[in-house]
Amino acid sequence: MPDHEHVYNRQAHLYDQMISRQPSLLPALLRIRPLEGLDMVDTGAGTGRLAAVLAPFAHTLAVFDRSEAMLHLTRQKLVPPLSTEKLRYGTADHRCLPVGDSTADLITAGWTVCYLASSNHADWQIALERTLAEFRRILRPGGTIVILETMGTGTDGPQAPDFLTGYYQQLENTYGFTFSLLPMDYTFESVEEAVELTEFFFGEALSRQVRAKGVPVVREWAGMWTLTV
Repeated sequence: MPDHEHVYNRQAHLYDQMISRQPSLLPALLRIRPLEGLDMVDTGAGTGRLAAVLAPFAHTLAVFDRSEAMLHLTRQKLVPPLSTEKLRYGTADHRCLPVGDSTADLITAGWTVCYLASSNHADWQIALERTLAEFRRILRPGGTIVILETMGTGTDGPQAPDFLTGYYQQLENTYGFTFSLLPMDYTFESVEEAVELTEFFFGEALSRQVRAKGVPVVREWAGMWTLTV
């Protein structure tokens, strides 16, 4: 499996190109709650796939990631939609966000908490508890947390990775999140592009599968967990 830390720090442009082949998340976000005029925090923002759709609605938007390379691309996307007075960036860990208590209406975390809450880490449950406690700290009453994670790539139906099933179960059974399933298929311009833009991130097994099928569409499923506090 490729080293995602390397990808995020050295191949941010390639990663951004890959996720640009997925559908917009705006319709799913708008089904959760109205977005206009909210104070928002997007943590683990990556190259801005969530921040870019949230920015036009935001009263304020704080964007955090551990990778400065990823944040650099997000800045390029967000300067026109939102004035610098209402937009700020920072490198930060989910468990310690530089945001005041009870100051946010919406927190989003897309494909990112999983790196702390994977069962490959002995202390994943503690990391998840600290992350969610931090999210609750910065939310106002009535605020909403939205977490998105993978439910399978290249699979005909949703299939959560084994090392994330405990995390997903805790979101629902311990912390009270509501789950919904989103189809997030990648639609590439060609089979060759599909191979190139899956292998560097998902590895050779998936790229071989893509080439064998001979179609430029790669099935992808996402889980969306939401909680209003």
